[in-house]
This record gives sequence, C-alpha cells and structure tokens, in this order.
Amino acid sequence: MGRLIGDASAADAASLDDLADLVAGADRVFVMGAGRSGLALRMTAMRLMHLGLPVFVVGEVTTPAIGEGDLLLVASGSGTTSGIVRAAEIAVAAGARVAVITTASESPLSALSTVAVVIPAAAKRDRSESASAQYAGSLFEQIVVLVGDALFHALWKRSGASADDLWPRHANLE
Repeated sequence: MGRLIGDASAADAASLDDLADLVAGADRVFVMGAGRSGLALRMTAMRLMHLGLPVFVVGEVTTPAIGEGDLLLVASGSGTTSGIVRAAEIAVAAGARVAVITTASESPLSALSTVAVVIPAAAKRDRSESASAQYAGSLFEQIVVLVGDALFHALWKRSGASADDLWPRHANLE
C-alpha cells in the first residue's frame, strides 16, 4: 500500500512539537480550513474542546474576533487558498500567531506562520501519483486528521488528565 498511504512519518517531528507548544500556550485557538481540510480541522477543534481549551471554528456565528495571544490553526495543502491566507493576514495584524498544516513549505501561508507542519503528500492538482495514488488531496486531508489526533494525544498526556476527566465535555444532548 506504499503509494496509497504515502509516508506520513516524514513530517518534521520538531514542527509537531512546536505546534503542540503553540496550542498549549495560546489564550484561544481558532481553526480554519476550506473543504475537506476544514472538516478535518473541525475534528481537531472538537478534541481540543474535550481538553477544556477555548477553541473556535472560524466562520461560526459564535466565533469571537481573534486577538493578541490567540492562535489561528489552518490547513491548506497548497498554502495559497485565498480566504485562508487573508484570515492569516488578519490574525497576524491582530497580534495572533498562525500555525499551518500544508504540503508547501514555500507558500504565502507558510511565510505568515510561526509554525508550519509540512506534510509530504500530493498537492490537490498533482495527478502524477508519485506521492499518492489517491484522488486530489485525499492523502493530505487524511494526514490532517491524524496530525490533529496526535496533537490532541500529546496535549492530553501533557495535561495529566484522565479519560474520565475529559468525558463530561462530550455532548450529552443525544
């Protein structure tokens, strides 16, 4: 299955540690991504909420304005998605930090970021199948989910909280 799943282990471990440090040190965390990348980050937002972190999904009606001490966590394979780049510019102007998960280390989003986690996956328009046989940005989006879960797990272990401590933050309206 080599090319089908790619080599997620090639992501820079130091940048993942730096991402965890940024999230842990942020006053509030805002997540944003377009399309499937955005859906993947919404999963991360939910897990960060389970840790008790103040986290918001950009675009929701209850999301406050970003400011100094906050972190904008974005995912964009290309690092050029215009709405996400604009949000990162606004965040930086407001004194917030930006963390990006991307395939493009040399991109406008990477240039705006404090931390860039570069994923060795095919770009959305790469049809060569050299990085992955999957369609479009599928591998990138899947790795965004895994990075989000790994981030949650690292922060959870740092917190010392038990699973029972986190459980009351799960939705109970079902």
